[in-house]
Amino acid sequence: MTTLPQTDALDLDLTGGWLTIWFDQVDTRNALTDALRTDLQDVLVAVRDNREVRGITLRGKGGVFCAGGDLKTFQGGFQERGDRSEIMEMSRDAARIFDLVNEAPQVVIAFIEGAAMAGGFGLACCADVVICEEDARFAMTETTLGLSPAQIAPFVIQKLGYATARRLMLTAARFKGREAFQLGFADFIAPSTEELQEIEQKLKSQVLTCAPGAVAGTKELIHQLSNLNRQQAIEAAAENFTDRMLSDECREGLAAFFEKRRPKWSEGNADER
Repeated sequence: MTTLPQTDALDLDLTGGWLTIWFDQVDTRNALTDALRTDLQDVLVAVRDNREVRGITLRGKGGVFCAGGDLKTFQGGFQERGDRSEIMEMSRDAARIFDLVNEAPQVVIAFIEGAAMAGGFGLACCADVVICEEDARFAMTETTLGLSPAQIAPFVIQKLGYATARRLMLTAARFKGREAFQLGFADFIAPSTEELQEIEQKLKSQVLTCAPGAVAGTKELIHQLSNLNRQQAIEAAAENFTDRMLSDECREGLAAFFEKRRPKWSEGNADER
């Protein structure tokens, strides 16, 4: 049985092998406070090696995904104290959260209602799939505050491509869900929460037909390939494929294919391949 850590800034719902992580600090519009970042890090670390958790949805309560950094703490704490090393460590801590989402072995869905601003937008860029309301609002507002979108920049570039990411980060341009879809940020858009939930359910059903170890192995390979030359990529892919070929999952998957039945990890799931 999966045991999840106790959290104050998050509400956790683990149902049918799918973990929904609700950002639950409505009074801050689910900003990336110390409490939220700490809770999110604890949860992602706790489930990282747990293949019973097949997927993760990130979602905000109060009709807002995430407002970005905790500006009150920036002004009332970090600026007043002026401790450079403290600010550096806070920034590094934020980077750990982005890495944990980006590198999670499970499929991660960002379910965006209301708004995803600044660091919240960057956090969504770390997900595997982004679904959002047509009227959801987006912007990387850091430069309007005299800041830089520092730790989110690699993930924004990864998601949007260099030229688009550069323009949006430098201009702090504001846009909504339909343009987010056109830019390639949102994979799916819908006019209502109910329709977004239908999209999410379809995605869950698709993921639950896939072997959890194979998903984890594929994500590992995807992250490896961006830093390798062609020959290194060939070798990494060969190693990855061989590990999967010799895995118990692959033995079960091939047996199920030839026996015309569902593999064990897909039993009870709605979608038939």
